[in-house]
Amino acid sequence: MASKRNGTLYIGATSDLVKRIWEHKNNLVAGFTKRYGVHTLVWYELHESMESAIEREKRLKEWKRVWKVELIESINPDWQDLFHVIA
Repeated sequence: MASKRNGTLYIGATSDLVKRIWEHKNNLVAGFTKRYGVHTLVWYELHESMESAIEREKRLKEWKRVWKVELIESINPDWQDLFHVIA
């Protein structure tokens, strides 16, 4: 998720992506995303298991910012909100 194009980035894992993104968009999740206005789904991956998703989340959080931006722009060069794709 992002606050805007090239803005604050947030990486997380969930078993219910639609519900979780809706919660973030409506500021129902206290913490980082609410504090920094991170409401736009700009990239996502589906995984076979939560274990796999959490491992990927941990790896991505170790990445340099430029790598994360390149990953986002590889599938979403205009940083469009992808929530409508999953909802």
